[in-house]
Amino acid sequence: MTSALRPTMTTEAVKRPGRWLALGVLVLAVLLVAVDATVLGLATPYISEDLKPSGTQLLWIGDVYSFVIAGLLVSMGSLGDRIGRKRILLIGATAFGAISVFNAYATTPEMMIVARALLGVAGATLMPATLALIRNLFHDPRERSLAVGIWGATASAGTAVGPIVGGFLLEHFWWGSVFLINLPVMVVLVLVGIKLLPESRTANPGPWDLVSVVLSLVGMIGVVYAIKEAATHGFAWSTLAAGLLGAAALYGFVRRQLTLPVPLLDMRLFRNRGFSGAVLADLLTILGLSGLVFFLSQYLQLVQGRRPFEAGLAELPAAIGAVVAGLIAGRVARRFSVRGVVAGGLAAIGSALAALTVLDQSTGYPLLGTALLVVGVGAGFSFTVTADVILSSVPKEHAGSASAVSETAYELGAALGIAALGSIVTGVYRDFTGPAGTPAAAHESLGGAVEAAAGMPAHSAAAMLDAARTSFVDGLALAAGVGAAVLLAAAVAAWFLLRNQKLEGGAQKHT
Repeated sequence: MTSALRPTMTTEAVKRPGRWLALGVLVLAVLLVAVDATVLGLATPYISEDLKPSGTQLLWIGDVYSFVIAGLLVSMGSLGDRIGRKRILLIGATAFGAISVFNAYATTPEMMIVARALLGVAGATLMPATLALIRNLFHDPRERSLAVGIWGATASAGTAVGPIVGGFLLEHFWWGSVFLINLPVMVVLVLVGIKLLPESRTANPGPWDLVSVVLSLVGMIGVVYAIKEAATHGFAWSTLAAGLLGAAALYGFVRRQLTLPVPLLDMRLFRNRGFSGAVLADLLTILGLSGLVFFLSQYLQLVQGRRPFEAGLAELPAAIGAVVAGLIAGRVARRFSVRGVVAGGLAAIGSALAALTVLDQSTGYPLLGTALLVVGVGAGFSFTVTADVILSSVPKEHAGSASAVSETAYELGAALGIAALGSIVTGVYRDFTGPAGTPAAAHESLGGAVEAAAGMPAHSAAAMLDAARTSFVDGLALAAGVGAAVLLAAAVAAWFLLRNQKLEGGAQKHT
């Protein structure tokens, strides 16, 4: 982009009267992707009853969405840089709405797996485009910090709204309704987005390298699949082969990016200490949090006996904390320091997770709610500031690629967290000692134990469920301890890697 064009575009972006309304359109997309990532967990029992998938098919229904998103984020972020970020967002939003209908009316497990995979393709176009468009809508650093805070707060709110909305819909309608709610929101997004969103793309972007796209897709899916399979089923040669194939593809992807004249992802971005430090902080934070969040819903429902809607409400303090902290994070980072806010936020999350190591079956809500609030505040501060650092560390023509790297760190961290911490919970849980006649299915999962109890004599069922729940909570407490250690380590890493980073354009000096 020529310097002659830059001042005009900057002035328009700063003074553009519809920029805050345009931001409202972008956060609608973020809200839906976040809701859709959490709502399926609640619907799974209903889908199982209706479509009767096998155990393997059920895993694919749950996982293929995140597999495809993780594999395509970088490619779609780069495609948006080339064909236009507004265009790819509107195409992706239209596809997301249409494919949501396909999900809602799937009649076989195979159709559902395909529908979830296609939804992942559409979802991969949305997240990088929204953050990249914020980079191009808001050139004033303080306005951009607030905009990123609203973006991050919406994503956090979506993860909490998902269980609440999903719980309400599942208690009143059939399971397909959790997908149909996407449709009206996407219609509004597209119609308003056409009018309000400015187009932006990279000047002279070069070709979209399909070999790199395939290597990225194969690499991420292979690695994420291997991690999840190893956690769920233990070591197997097929799992090792998938992991090695994924690692080899990612190695090939990096090598290819270093040789292409115009790469799909400019690997030189990682030479910037602020960019690398922010991405690493995000990955470790999600890694330490995701396993706990994944199992916390089960704890609230299967251990403490809450209904889906009530369990969703119980997790609300995390969203409230994230929203409030996200909105003031930029101001606080300028008042103190970037590394202080990020490291402090991560340390707060680690401390809250450490407090959850004392969980038992009868833990009262004050402890749980307070811990969730602290987790939300810490995440709101750290994620908002790291997103701002990532955007301001790169030239704006690379905003899509940089945003995609940030989102990929989220997805990879989630996969690693659920796999690593999930294997801890599962490993501890499987060793529980039940009464005579306890079926093998009860040792697979707490949900399996609850189902198995329905076919057992009352006294045996009660004894088996008590042993299973105690073991599950023991595993959850241990996973919280490991998560706390990961978050505290991430806080230390952020303190050193984000040294001298500033939000008011300071990070750009390092580029």
